[in-house]
Amino acid sequence: MTNAIAVNNPVVETILSRRATKYYDPAATLSDDQIRELVRIGTTAPTSFHLQNWRFIAVRSPEAKARLHPIAWSQPAITDAAVTFIVVGQLADSSVIPDRLAPVVEAGIMPERLVPEWENPARDLYMEYPQRQRDEAVRTATFGAAAMIYGARSWGLGSTPMIGFDDKAVHLEFGLAEDEVPVMLLSVGAERPGNWRQKPRRPVADVLDFV
Repeated sequence: MTNAIAVNNPVVETILSRRATKYYDPAATLSDDQIRELVRIGTTAPTSFHLQNWRFIAVRSPEAKARLHPIAWSQPAITDAAVTFIVVGQLADSSVIPDRLAPVVEAGIMPERLVPEWENPARDLYMEYPQRQRDEAVRTATFGAAAMIYGARSWGLGSTPMIGFDDKAVHLEFGLAEDEVPVMLLSVGAERPGNWRQKPRRPVADVLDFV
């Protein structure tokens, strides 16, 4: 580790160039493989105890967009973007940890004897604490969505994370399970002219403390 700051780093440039997209090209589409790859990118994001407690519903057919549009405040991105993901977080459940860790053990990354050392603390952390379970669902889904946003940007696509929707209606209309939370909508697609450049942010000095 050095004190040098990377210059012309493509990953950093992708992050710094991201902007919220308002205007999409409604004629542009994404293939099934592109959608799958975006979700694969999203699922590389960190999750507590390797829970991977997320799900992604790709709303991209005209019929599905028509179902989502009125319960998402009739936002134009729902119909104009190539796809809008319903980013779903699942309440943290420690009982799934052995199954989620099985591929990790099989790959030789961790020994099987350590699995209970992950499951037991997770049980203590979440089982009796519904708010923690929900907080973890929101955290997990947000990490996944962020990875998808930057993945899309690296392909030259725009994205729009949205919290403007009727969560109960989305839950019912798209058949979410009782332990699932619709955390956000994430539209992704080709941009058309008229979008603003990235808005300036607060100075680092205003948001950073060294202790």
